[in-house]
Amino acid sequence: MTRALVLGGGGVTGVAWEWGLLAGLAEGGVVLADADLVVGTSAGSVVGAQLCAGRPVVEWYEAQLAVARGEVAARFGVAAVARLVWAGGRSRDPVRARARVGAMALAARTVSEVSRRAVIEARLPDRVWPARRLLVTAVDAGSGEFVVFDAGSGVSLVDAVGASCAVPGVWPPVTIGDRRYVDGGVRSAVNADLAAGARRVVVLAPTTAGFGPMPRLSAQLAALGSAARVVVSPDRAARAAIGRHVLDPARRAGAARAGFAQGVAVAEEVAAVWG
Repeated sequence: MTRALVLGGGGVTGVAWEWGLLAGLAEGGVVLADADLVVGTSAGSVVGAQLCAGRPVVEWYEAQLAVARGEVAARFGVAAVARLVWAGGRSRDPVRARARVGAMALAARTVSEVSRRAVIEARLPDRVWPARRLLVTAVDAGSGEFVVFDAGSGVSLVDAVGASCAVPGVWPPVTIGDRRYVDGGVRSAVNADLAAGARRVVVLAPTTAGFGPMPRLSAQLAALGSAARVVVSPDRAARAAIGRHVLDPARRAGAARAGFAQGVAVAEEVAAVWG
C-alpha cells in the first residue's frame, strides 16, 4: 500500500470543510482521490464514501455551497460536550470509557433511527461498498469495543456510515444485527493509526480534540512509523467560518469556501508528501 488518506470527524461543517479542502488541493494540482486506502471517521466516513464513489471532486464541493436540503440541524453545544466528557472521562480504561459513552447514547432521547437513516442514505450516491479500500470506524455502544467496517464486514455501507456518524446524545445509535453502534469519534476524532503500512499519509482533521483515555493524535502518527505524513486542520479563517455549531447545515457553504482557500494555500506542502 503506497498512499492513504485519513478523513477525520467534525460534523456537517467538517464534511463541507473537507470537500472544500479536497477541491482546493485539486485546484493546486494535488489529487487525493487516487488514494490506495481511505480511512473515514464520522464526517470523514461520509466524505470517504462519497469520494470513493468516483464523482468529480468539484461536484461534491459545489454541492456544499447549495442549500442543505434533507439535512437536520442539531446542537452540539457546551452542555452536550460536557455530558460526553463526563461519561467518557471517568475511567482510565479506554474500552470502559467508551462503554460509558455508549450507555449515555443508548439512554438519550433522539430522533428515530429510521429518520436518521434517511439522512445518511441521501448523502450517499452509491450505497454499495466501493472497489477501493475504505475503512469506516464505529464503537459498539454496549461493550465499548472499537470496530472497523469494510467491504468484507457483511455490513451495508449505509449502516456503517450511519454508525460512524452517530454522535452520542445527538443522533441515535445504529442497530446492526443484535448490536448498536455509535460514532467512531468516540475512540478518536481521527483514527490515523489505521493507515499504518502506507508509505505516504495525508490526514484531513477538522478537529483533533480528545478527552479522557482517547489516544492522542501524536501517538497515532507515531504508529505510522517512517511513513511520510502531513496533517491539515482548519486554519484561522476556516475555524471562524465553521464556528461553534458544527452540526448546523447553514454553515456548510462558509466552511467549504474556507476549506477551498486553505487547500490552495497548502497544496505545495501536501504535494511534498503525496508525490
